Amino acid sequence: MIEIKNIHKSYGKQQVLRGVDFVVEPGQIVGILGANGSGKSTLLTILAGLQKCDAGFFNIDGKDMLKNTKLKNQLVAYVPQEMPLITELTAWDNLRMWYSSDRLKKELSSGVLKLLGVDQFIKTPVHQMSGGMKKRLCLGCAMNTNPKLMLLDEPTASLDLECKEKIYDYFERYKDQGGSMIIATHEVQEIELCDKCYIIKDGVLVDYKYDGDIPHLIGRL
Repeated sequence: MIEIKNIHKSYGKQQVLRGVDFVVEPGQIVGILGANGSGKSTLLTILAGLQKCDAGFFNIDGKDMLKNTKLKNQLVAYVPQEMPLITELTAWDNLRMWYSSDRLKKELSSGVLKLLGVDQFIKTPVHQMSGGMKKRLCLGCAMNTNPKLMLLDEPTASLDLECKEKIYDYFERYKDQGGSMIIATHEVQEIELCDKCYIIKDGVLVDYKYDGDIPHLIGRL
């Protein structure tokens, strides 16, 4: 079980997160919704270990992820909005920073990289890739440790429908294998993939049950 409890974060006098609490079960996708600047990305970067919270804890199977960086790096994958790829290098060369050569070949032939379709542009330099290719490559880099939890910040924003479907198909496979996901999103298709949703507003996280009513959702943000 994944537990996020009492997460607080302030920037000066501005309280961004005020005691955020929720649980993610194995094989569950949790959506974090909210207006721009509401704290969605801040929450994910705290869980990813990129910044510290003022208070709170984040446990996986009873183990503290905020204090055990090595274990967190094995169990948690983070895919930010910005794509941290080396643009001059090919997909292969970027992946080699995360995978051994033998494992990379295996994943390209029958593993996660094959599922994401990275094998189709493995020799392409990043600067020649479409946005969808870059996003799939980022996902492939992040999955190098077979993590239990994926943190995804607007993973399919601005992508075309075909690319979104490939990424969503992968999400479903990952979930079916017991993987858990926390997705910060504005995308209706992604919200529909989620087993449970929350809204962050004024630093507070509250339950939200999406029923297809977009005007109602907008009114809650």
